[in-house]
Parts: sequence; structure tokens; C-alpha cells
Amino acid sequence: MAIKLEKVTEKFYQSLEEGKILGRKCPKCGAVEFPPVYACNSCGNLETEWYEISGNAKMHSIVMPAPLSSKPEYKALGKFAYGEIELEEGSRFNGVVRGMTKKKRKQILEEGKLPVPVKAAIYQRDGYKTVVFDLVEE
Repeated sequence: MAIKLEKVTEKFYQSLEEGKILGRKCPKCGAVEFPPVYACNSCGNLETEWYEISGNAKMHSIVMPAPLSSKPEYKALGKFAYGEIELEEGSRFNGVVRGMTKKKRKQILEEGKLPVPVKAAIYQRDGYKTVVFDLVEE
């Protein structure tokens, strides 16, 4: 990694290189923050600890990429969508989900299947790894 990263960011990206996806867990209330931040968003505690997340999650919304919102570096992902992700551990955030086509999106919405299961995966981008989610086929 050639760029200088802050402590929390550096540990997160190092863990991805080791095949682990980390968040931060609050020992006071038990909330898990992902992506990792030092302060607990649930109770405000400033003392959180590293915690390996399960990667199990649900996608609550589906937004297909449009020309202005699609990133060229995501072409290697194949078919994907953006959406609100909720980890099994409770954190909610916007993420990228591979395996979502316009046809699948239409079917999911017409059949009222939201939220749909997704699973975290480590994805190699140009020069570093990041976290994306894969649509879990039922």
C-alpha cells in the first residue's frame, strides 16, 4: 500500500489483505460499526474494539447504476447494483452488490422479496482491496 492511511483505515485495509473483514464493536452496548469508526454511533462510547464481521447481510434497496453514478473501475465486477446493506451484526450503510441484473431487480421488486440475502466479499481493485457484497441465490 503506497499511500499513508490513518490508523483505523490502515488496520482495516491490512485485515483485508489477510482475508478478514473487520468492523469496530462497542464493549459498552455491543453495537458493531461498519465500515469501522472509532466512536459508537449507538451510545457515543469512544472505546471500541476490532471485531471480525460474519459478512452475512441483507440488501434493503436496489439502485441500478446509471451513466452518471457508475464507476469505470467497477466494470470488472460484472453486473452489479448499489443498495442499502444491513449486516447481521446490525450496521446499515450503502454498498455495492455483485450479481444484480435489471431482470433480477424487477423480479425481486415484483415478488416483494426485499430484503434479499447478500454476503460480503473481498474485492481486489487497482492497488488495494475493498469490500463488496454478492447476491445470495436462493
